[in-house]
Amino acid sequence: MVRQAPENSFNTLNMQAVAGNMRSSAGRNVVVVGTQWGDEGKGKIVDWLTDNAQGVVRFQGGHNAGHTLVINGRKTALQLIPSGVMRDGVACYIGNGVVVDPAHLLSEIARIEQLGVDVRSRLFLSESCPLILPFHVAIDHAREALRESSGSGKIGTTGKGIGPAYEDKVARRALRVQDLKHPQRFEARLRELLDLHNAELVNVLKAQPLALQPILDNALAAAEQLRPLMADVGYRLFNAHQTGANLLFEGAQGTLLDIDHGTYPYVTSSNCVAGNAAAGSGLGPGMLHYVLGITKAYTTRVGSGPFPTELDMDTRGSGGHHLSTVGQERGTVTGRARRCGWLDAAALKRSMIINGISGLCITKLDVLDGLPEIRICTGYRLGSQTLDVLPLDADEIAACEPIYETLPGWAETTAGLTHWELLPANARRYLERMQALIGAPIDMVSTGPDRVHTILIRHPFRA
Repeated sequence: MVRQAPENSFNTLNMQAVAGNMRSSAGRNVVVVGTQWGDEGKGKIVDWLTDNAQGVVRFQGGHNAGHTLVINGRKTALQLIPSGVMRDGVACYIGNGVVVDPAHLLSEIARIEQLGVDVRSRLFLSESCPLILPFHVAIDHAREALRESSGSGKIGTTGKGIGPAYEDKVARRALRVQDLKHPQRFEARLRELLDLHNAELVNVLKAQPLALQPILDNALAAAEQLRPLMADVGYRLFNAHQTGANLLFEGAQGTLLDIDHGTYPYVTSSNCVAGNAAAGSGLGPGMLHYVLGITKAYTTRVGSGPFPTELDMDTRGSGGHHLSTVGQERGTVTGRARRCGWLDAAALKRSMIINGISGLCITKLDVLDGLPEIRICTGYRLGSQTLDVLPLDADEIAACEPIYETLPGWAETTAGLTHWELLPANARRYLERMQALIGAPIDMVSTGPDRVHTILIRHPFRA
């Protein structure tokens, strides 16, 4: 006979207490992700939303991300530090899914501190973050050079060592932030890792090897400054959530650059999608309440890879030239010119499916001002097939012929508008058609680079 535990047993009371704590939480958590090939304007939107958040979390990527904020006319570019740093009192977390270059992080902290912003007292760095070290950067550059010289074509990396650092993580040999607390352990593991990577540099990539001592000395010097920032980020986020804090999860790059779901192999080395906000931070997916997809009013891409709606940017007076010049389309990190094209609703459908988008924020609407007509890609022709969603194979994407729908443009300006009803009628029609094609509601519209240039339809923290 199985004996049941009494109602007031320890286990029953304990489970009731845990359930009660979870239910009593007043915190609301929002994930912000790019829905295209990155550069959608996520930084500005994260900064705007932090007015309602007590913490901002980076959960993937590294300093290959570039988020530009314009506050009261002053431009600030961030690469690794969460965009919430520009709001007083907001905690900033770098989660375990991020790869960290210690030298870059300290340099970025110093640059932001020069603006009079307090950084160190509210920046928390996960001890589980893999480190980017000089040999990762050397390998990144050497591989791209070899691809170019062999005629196989560059992948289009930023050359920051991101990919090689993630390789070490997956191979279970990475040095992590926590290793910096133990100098002898760090040195022993560094020696093994450097031997491995020097062998590749010399024997495979025909590049120069790196010396141990400068890498070790610089890393241990950085460790002294990073030690006060080290934290159990997942546990801190859980406690913040339990006490009612609103948390904002800041994605880097964009969905179509995701290592699993993007235009492989022309992708980044991490998962950029909303689901990784949980794995890359240590907070459970049940505590993520709303996913905001950031979508540029047209499409851009930096680097190599297929791009069905790409336009000619060199011919003056063309749509591509207008988007490139008016939109000032250059990468924040690399300075490379971004390739420009019409909005691709079929690609955005793929992003909506992958991320479970709750609502969209459309950015850079003002760049379309003055165009006589605007086109939207509603699907593709691929051989004898007609597709309404982006294929998964990069070669198939490259072979796709976009199917366009043409809408009338508008001569009036949308720059700086903050109310939906003030938008030109054709701008509203364009957004409404975009919303219908993508299948997700537009909750915000950005009409300029400053944080105040925003139209709010439904607030993500209150939706």
